[in-house]
Amino acid sequence: MLPTMDDFDFEKKRVILRVDINSPLEPSTLNILDNWRIKKIIPTLKELEEKNARQIILAHQGRPGKWDFTSLEKHAEELSRLMGREIKFIDDVYGQRAINEIKNMREGDIILLDNVRKCKEEMEKKSAEEHAKAEMIKKLSQFGDAFINDAFAASHRKQCSLLGFIPVLPSFAGRLMQKEVEMVEKLMKEAERPRVFIFGGGKYENAIDVIDKLLHDGTADKILLGGMPGNVFFEKMKGSSEINGRIEEMIKKYRDKIIPPSDLIESKDVGEKTIEIFKNEIEKASSIFISGPMGVFEDEKYAKGTKEILEAIANSQAFSMAGGGHTVAAINMFGLENKFSYISTGGGALERMLMGEKLPVIDALIKFKR
Repeated sequence: MLPTMDDFDFEKKRVILRVDINSPLEPSTLNILDNWRIKKIIPTLKELEEKNARQIILAHQGRPGKWDFTSLEKHAEELSRLMGREIKFIDDVYGQRAINEIKNMREGDIILLDNVRKCKEEMEKKSAEEHAKAEMIKKLSQFGDAFINDAFAASHRKQCSLLGFIPVLPSFAGRLMQKEVEMVEKLMKEAERPRVFIFGGGKYENAIDVIDKLLHDGTADKILLGGMPGNVFFEKMKGSSEINGRIEEMIKKYRDKIIPPSDLIESKDVGEKTIEIFKNEIEKASSIFISGPMGVFEDEKYAKGTKEILEAIANSQAFSMAGGGHTVAAINMFGLENKFSYISTGGGALERMLMGEKLPVIDALIKFKR
């Protein structure tokens, strides 16, 4: 069972906290465009604040070589605003400057160290035991009484700050991580039937694996397809696609369970007939999951499919869950955030959980549970 914050007394303790506040940035100013992920970790920080814990926060932004790979100074400013108090930014991860600041912390202080991906060892893929030997872990763990991982969206990665503290400190899932795991398990095992899964977005390869798994295991009762997965199945149904035989096999095997679009608008959005068919399926569903928009919703010309499908889910009485960055952006754009039962911060991590795969972070937390 996943160890959570209920399993430890954090009163006046020193806590190393790994979060995922990787956010969309404005290219010219590098200002944070959407603070949604940052808001999601606030409950964990507030709970530790009430316990007068010293919080040493680790996080990343972008990846080396990419334009959005930058410092976390603006994230600290946004966190301070959301918390209504100072979250001090330290322009260092585990060098002398960071160590001095950590040593000078008082009860209740919160600091955010710089982008962990500036450290070479962070980007190496290793086991928890191997990462535990890294300099980052050796230097920082001596100042921690406990480690909390609240970075669900990164929990499928085998990186140093995500895994390395787990073998050496009492380690726990933060409130966001705990909630994410609980909600996915509810969707997969307990959610009422019929369960309708809706997949869209700009890629189809991974979606094919997830669809096959959900139908093979009997987790999904119906699967509706828009975006690129919808285009691929639509073309195959018309007999004009060169896509591999796997899709053909799936259509034969699950013909009554997979519902691709019946009409498209310039291959960039689902058409009127499809919207009505999908709405009808949504109305009959008791549980609904959506990942990926139905079209290029950023362009008003191709936004109708995404908007109407999301509104139909939001207005239904079903348990509703959504995941994936573009899906969340669309939900926020249409003002529907408060009308979903749950919106996940995960993309790749969520996808792997739907596939029934184990996530390295969750596995390590359970393996080294004290």
